[in-house]
Amino acid sequence: MNRIHLCSTRHLVGIIVLGLGVSASDAAFGQRWISGIPWQQPPVVEPGEDRDPPSDTIVLFDGENLDAWDGGDQWDLRDGYAIARNRDIRTKQHFGDVQLHVEFASPSEARGRGQGRGNSGVFLMDRYEVQILDSWENETYFEGQAASIYNQAPPLVNASRPPGEWQTLDIIFTAPRFDDDGQLQSPAYVTVLHNGVLVQNHWEVQGVTHFNRPPDYRAHGPGPIRLQHHGDPVKFRNIWVREVRQTPAVEEEEAAPTAP
Repeated sequence: MNRIHLCSTRHLVGIIVLGLGVSASDAAFGQRWISGIPWQQPPVVEPGEDRDPPSDTIVLFDGENLDAWDGGDQWDLRDGYAIARNRDIRTKQHFGDVQLHVEFASPSEARGRGQGRGNSGVFLMDRYEVQILDSWENETYFEGQAASIYNQAPPLVNASRPPGEWQTLDIIFTAPRFDDDGQLQSPAYVTVLHNGVLVQNHWEVQGVTHFNRPPDYRAHGPGPIRLQHHGDPVKFRNIWVREVRQTPAVEEEEAAPTAP
């Protein structure tokens, strides 16, 4: 008799909880704390399959042409990849916070040493460089090896593949913020995965990644992504970018609760 009464009570509690929009499993741990921020529903993005980019990407190079880049006509196109020649290239579109995917390969025949081997770079906002280098059994200063924040932060580990093999850089970049007077409000931050390995973990960028002077910040807005030509015929393919925007809250008038 008591068991039947207990089951009925649990069933009734479940109905009441579900009627409040909370699952019975949530109720077992108490009522969920609610922030009060009326978030909008996150948009749906289809993830890519194999090497395909997600559905909301801006494709910067798919092997067909370099039309998205200023100076792209100066680089060589070969069988779905581009080879760095003559000059740096910059995206025609300017960006702020981004998720960026780049695939690269240093020359198969390893020539030179240190910074003279497979040298290139990815510049965020045309200022902040993630280094590209052939760092397979190639010694150089740590802040200049592959996947370093150039001249500022070595990678956490050396995840380089041998010369000639395709490698990936996946970069999550938060742009710096400046106030109306041009003063720095918050610095840039960057997270980098090199060949799928975390090598920069939300690193606070100290400023522009200069070679011959300390880093510094000067107020600026969105900027292009730049790929460097440093004298080495580094190959590139499958480059895409996603603009990162925080899911916004619902406008106040939309979020007003309805009367019960």
